[in-house]
Amino acid sequence: MKTDYLPILLQVLIAIGFAVSALVVSVVLGKTTRRNSTKDTAYECGMIAEGEGQPRFSVKFYLVAMLFILFDLEIVFMYPWAVIYREYIAAHGSGIFWTMGSFVSVLTVGYLYALGKGALDWKR
Repeated sequence: MKTDYLPILLQVLIAIGFAVSALVVSVVLGKTTRRNSTKDTAYECGMIAEGEGQPRFSVKFYLVAMLFILFDLEIVFMYPWAVIYREYIAAHGSGIFWTMGSFVSVLTVGYLYALGKGALDWKR
């Protein structure tokens, strides 16, 4: 049993050895000079960096992103359902249709709730 794990152990040792050797080589061969404020500033295409590095995004951006993920996940569930739909109907009856109908109705209620709260209105 232990010999089955030998390739995994060997791969882990090689990965760790490579990482350590890359770090050692970078320290040995790298230029070690004194740091100063000029060298530590961000280089922006020859221009002096001004302002913050990242602009702040509106909360609406994140809200729409979460809603997109929520409603996009329904496709993950609908695709396999559509692939096996005909075979399942032939074997088990129309129960599969009503389960997907209830799933879509729950998503529709969630979508209408988001619309009612103004989550998709960019002007607010």
